[in-house]
Amino acid sequence: MKKTFLIAIVLAAFAASAFAQLPPGKWWRKPEIVNTLELTADQQDRLDGIFRATAPDLIDLRGAVEKENIALRGELDQPQLNRAKIQQIAARLNDARARLFQRELAMLVDMRGVLSDQQWNHMRAVIDQLKEQAGPRQQLPRKMRQR
Repeated sequence: MKKTFLIAIVLAAFAASAFAQLPPGKWWRKPEIVNTLELTADQQDRLDGIFRATAPDLIDLRGAVEKENIALRGELDQPQLNRAKIQQIAARLNDARARLFQRELAMLVDMRGVLSDQQWNHMRAVIDQLKEQAGPRQQLPRKMRQR
């Protein structure tokens, strides 16, 4: 049973990380990205506004996901597994991840709306190239990568 839930957790984490379409952090302020995409000051300001409006929600939603992860890990570590409780926690975890995904998607759509088609296509090409260069090691959740 532990193995099944662990596999489900790993797959869900992979699906969530595979969605990441944008570089981490305030990518629109990194000089190499600003120059490559030819971002204007207005675009950077609009992206800042989207980030500031979204960040508090993302912090809360990521915290909710982490709390449910901790609860699930704690329940899976019990000597006697309570299937019903594990399923309840897994359902709450799934809901928390879904809310986080929806908010991240809304932010992505808002940020995408700031970029021109040419800027978006160029950034996607660069991101896809970086993912290919990273190889399969980067596809695993951070906790499972070999050190």
